Amino acid sequence: MNAPLLLTLPRHKLSLEDYYKMGEAGILGEDSRVELIEGELIDMAPIGSRHVRAVNILTELLVPQARGVAVVSVQNPVSLPPDNGPQPDIALLKPRADDYGDSLPTAQDVLLIIEVADTTAKYDREVKAALYARHGVQEFWLVDLQEKAVEIYQEPGSKRYRKLLRPESVETISPVSLPDVHVPLGEIWPA
Repeated sequence: MNAPLLLTLPRHKLSLEDYYKMGEAGILGEDSRVELIEGELIDMAPIGSRHVRAVNILTELLVPQARGVAVVSVQNPVSLPPDNGPQPDIALLKPRADDYGDSLPTAQDVLLIIEVADTTAKYDREVKAALYARHGVQEFWLVDLQEKAVEIYQEPGSKRYRKLLRPESVETISPVSLPDVHVPLGEIWPA
């Protein structure tokens, strides 16, 4: 017997406008764990305790240092038109008079995006890094909890970042656009 023929049908891609209308209509709620990537709704991985711990520590480190120079946005969307609405773990944003109440931040507002990965490092490295680079996000950090490593992506290009740094797990690092903000990596990793 022959193997069944798999038919690939075209997919209907959603725009950011479609995505937000789904939220307004109640199809997607505030607690829905999905993000729009390349026009498709992607289920986000469940958040485990190691992930929560790392995001909390990074938030505690960043908020006091960023006060007055950047907005620390935790697990909130960034608008990357026409069909991307990722929800990074942390985004450092340029201050704006409206505090982002009139419109969501875009790539031009982002100083740094941080994704914390416990089980999603490959996806974040291959999909999210390319997405952020294409949209001109100046700097992206991937915090890989399993490897106890951070990858720093800089110099966005049309397909990927041109510069990748891998600091030692005990180094102190700073975003390029905020050199007075310091993150001692040793504080992120569980004992």
